Amino acid sequence: MEISQKIAVVTGASSGLGAAFSVALVAKGAIVYGLARNLDKLDTLQKQLGKTFIPVKMNITDQKAIAAWVKKTFYDTYIPNILINNAGVGYFSKIDELPLQHWHDMINTNLNGAFYMSSNIVPLMKKNNASCHIVNIGSILGKTTRPDSAAYSATKYGIQGFSEALSKELRTYNIKVTCVNPGSIETRFFEQSGIESHSNMLQPKDIATFIIHVLETPCNMLIDEITLRPLLPKMKQQDQREPSSPVCYAHSSEVRKEFQNEEPLNTKFVSTHIKPKDKQI
Repeated sequence: MEISQKIAVVTGASSGLGAAFSVALVAKGAIVYGLARNLDKLDTLQKQLGKTFIPVKMNITDQKAIAAWVKKTFYDTYIPNILINNAGVGYFSKIDELPLQHWHDMINTNLNGAFYMSSNIVPLMKKNNASCHIVNIGSILGKTTRPDSAAYSATKYGIQGFSEALSKELRTYNIKVTCVNPGSIETRFFEQSGIESHSNMLQPKDIATFIIHVLETPCNMLIDEITLRPLLPKMKQQDQREPSSPVCYAHSSEVRKEFQNEEPLNTKFVSTHIKPKDKQI
């Protein structure tokens, strides 16, 4: 896909990985609708990126609000080409100590939010003659598990299954679906969760740069699943800090501006599934 002048929708765009996606897409010439609950952060990002980044205050767990916004914003000749379901939350604790509200927050944001966005935008994408692409941000905990992650892993395994089925459903409409499962990313999540971070984590900017490459793959090529980990689980340092844990993509550190003509750094591709789009497998 040629990204320039394409229309993109990014959820969880106010900070972290979502903000990094927005920066990368705008740098490539896309028109980006950035959705998040924090309008002040979105406005700050717009001051950095310019008018091609359009802030949208939105709670993605509100199905009616999403449907109304999509109906108001898009139409048959103005259709999103790219949807990045990035917004998510994560809480880690023993299952008998997990507050019920935390369970509902993860289900509503990580699963329902992705469904609400996709189910409202897909009908428009089906009318688009050009290739379209949905990117769902999962987690390494959607491929494996760890103690205290039962609830979070349930949502990310759900995103994995949702993405795989959706890919098979939509490929005949020239709509690609890719599930990206990152390992540890350097974000504010670690400050808030009590999990110790380390200096070898994946960077939001590098993941966003890589996703740009995925979006730019030839139209007849489908990459339906990618798993990313830091090349080293931790640096060999005297303090021997603990290996990283997966992250909540709703929060992260500041994003840098340099996106064009850069390759992802410090990244190991654990698995990548590539399929031709014109043949059912």
